Amino acid sequence: MEYAEEAIVVSNKAVDCDCKGQMQAAVYYYKEAATLLELAWKIRKDDPLANEWCQKSHDYINRAEALEYQIQNEAANNMESINQDKVRLKQCKYLLKQALDIDESGKEDLAIDTYTQAIELSLKVKKEISDDEMIRNLTTLIERALDRAEKLKQSKESKSCNSSNNTAIFHKKIIQNRTSKILEKSKSDLYTEAEKQVLLFTSKINNKEYVPFMDVDLLERFQLSIPFTDSDGLLTLSMDQKKKFVQWIRPDQLCSDPKMVVGDSIDFYSIKQTIVTDCSFVASLAVCAVFEKTFKQRLITSIIYPQKHNGQLVYNPFGKYMIKFHLNGIQRKVIIDDLLPVGQYNSLLCSHSSNKNEFWVSLLEKAYLKVMGGYDFPGSSSNIDLHALTGWIPERCAIRLDDKTFNADVLFETLYTRLCKGDVLITVATPPMSAEEERRTGLVSSHAYAVLAVQKVNELKLLKLKNPWAHVRWKGRYSELDEKSWTPQLKKTLDYDPTSAATFDNGIFWIDYKSVIHHFDVFCMNWNPAIFPYTSCIHKTWNTGTGPISDLYNISENPQFYLDIGNINSGAVWILLTRHITELQDFKENREYITVIVYKNNGKRVHYPNDPEPYISGTRINSPHYLSKIVINDKTPSKYTLVISQYEKMNTINYTLRAYATCPFTMKELSNSYNPKFKTTVNGEWKGIRAGGCQNHSTYNDNPKFKLTVDGLSDTEALQIELKAPKQYQVGIEISCVGLNNVNATAKFKSKSSGSYRYIMLKISIDTQT
Repeated sequence: MEYAEEAIVVSNKAVDCDCKGQMQAAVYYYKEAATLLELAWKIRKDDPLANEWCQKSHDYINRAEALEYQIQNEAANNMESINQDKVRLKQCKYLLKQALDIDESGKEDLAIDTYTQAIELSLKVKKEISDDEMIRNLTTLIERALDRAEKLKQSKESKSCNSSNNTAIFHKKIIQNRTSKILEKSKSDLYTEAEKQVLLFTSKINNKEYVPFMDVDLLERFQLSIPFTDSDGLLTLSMDQKKKFVQWIRPDQLCSDPKMVVGDSIDFYSIKQTIVTDCSFVASLAVCAVFEKTFKQRLITSIIYPQKHNGQLVYNPFGKYMIKFHLNGIQRKVIIDDLLPVGQYNSLLCSHSSNKNEFWVSLLEKAYLKVMGGYDFPGSSSNIDLHALTGWIPERCAIRLDDKTFNADVLFETLYTRLCKGDVLITVATPPMSAEEERRTGLVSSHAYAVLAVQKVNELKLLKLKNPWAHVRWKGRYSELDEKSWTPQLKKTLDYDPTSAATFDNGIFWIDYKSVIHHFDVFCMNWNPAIFPYTSCIHKTWNTGTGPISDLYNISENPQFYLDIGNINSGAVWILLTRHITELQDFKENREYITVIVYKNNGKRVHYPNDPEPYISGTRINSPHYLSKIVINDKTPSKYTLVISQYEKMNTINYTLRAYATCPFTMKELSNSYNPKFKTTVNGEWKGIRAGGCQNHSTYNDNPKFKLTVDGLSDTEALQIELKAPKQYQVGIEISCVGLNNVNATAKFKSKSSGSYRYIMLKISIDTQT
């Protein structure tokens, strides 16, 4: 009875605070009373008052939640009333900046329209606010917009008057317009109708439409009469977020001067993952930030809109953003609002920048997780995330020390030479680890880390890594705790002070390569497609009913492609197979295993997996991407056959096959040329005296025999025979010509064999005369 009695005392305090309007205190006491009553119920379930305790506990929780909701609403309303005038002033200034940018780009008509919008909104806001300074600012803004709009109109009228004297320029513009329309048409004609259907079908991801990104999308309207709210609704929160969630809030409610990027470029130091399980994505942002700062190229900031005409990101006070992702074989646009989840004290419950005024991290994450089904993210791999962000070619390299084909030294040299050139983006991930191993090493189990730098000092190989959490670091060799390994020369070479680093844990650390290959299990690399001057792609569907479920014995009906690289003595062709994913469940539990098998078969269709032996045997993986590399030298052939393979094919898949090459090439689909007009099936069995066995048995001639008469109308006929049998048996077939209807014709063959006995199904194709 102790818990129940204590609950009465606490609940009385809750009711008293509630009556006095002390809502925060009331919430606390209601929750405490509910907890005490729940404990009393668990201990004394047989007590006559047990059910009453349980009911009261629920009542107190409900009242606490109602008060919390009221607190949130009042806080939001207070914040809104404080910031509303400032936000509306920013919206007016934003419209003026948009107009100025459009003006500078030479689009006069659009500039006049945008200046007009800025003037109309400013006049409206000016009537509704009372702050004198804001009124003065708006007056100045209106005067500037009016002045420039009038000049543009006068200039336009002047040009109109002189139009008769500028016929040559006029005709030139007509030609340019026609040319641009022809180019637009030719772009769309690059896709066949079947490819368009594939891209259209896979535009719907997790029941939301993500259409291909086109030039017209650059004219997307970002200025609105009211703050933008995504029509697709709020993102689903993860369980950890739900426990701490207070409200959705916009950046201008979190700080007085929100920006997309603070400073001239994005900074990897400021990126921080919180409670969303997307370490691979946050690590991807970090390596992209390093690339942008090092090579002064816009890699991921270029995919966020609105932008200035020079590509710089613009904070939009109307709250609407457009992101350009590489999804399901093509660039697609994703529209989001800027509502972000926060907990107590307005702490962001999503990844963010440590600079409180900077929001590119949070908004880019929101756009990606919208596509992926919400903040309740199952986790991913950085090569998948980076491909979506950049379109760079994804590759996974598993660290397998017991595998003879794994060469750790060659891998390091590749990472070292290519990263510094900007050819590759790199992350590395840990395998599952015990709690004890995590504590001892300072590493996190099943966690992705950004590779910020790869260095070689004499014979010493080092990597600089960043934990997306922005804290928790490696404790082993060359960490800030390692006093022995850090020589004065090494500190100087790497510009690193372990003593200074030890005072602040930002999640960034150095680690030797030997420790990396011992404690981590996979490198994820994304290669710059600019390495390859030639590329081509095909978008296709592989239907469930096409070919057998398992292609371990026969691949004749698998999608196959012809690759011709010509007479080139050196170079490379990389083949990327991307399976389109449209459902979150498919992403969580990907059971489709795909690969590309490469054959030296002179570009002809392959019927059996090991006839001929594969030149490159693809490993079937359940990742959306599979990469196969063909290295060209003076001994390699010029023509190949590419075969798409799927382990235990149970579902129709849509996919993109893309080739990247250092030399010109041709890639096209191999059609299954044999499409019979007439088809018949005969079922039989080996049984008793008819089971004669193979050729080295005297009873071979007792095997089942069938007579086939071809009675065609043309001089030549094509005949294909299939023999199917249980997979535990190896079978074969022979066919002999025993007679001709046309006695004057000479048979093209006397006999033909399917060759060595095989499993499941074999085919024999014959050209014959009637």
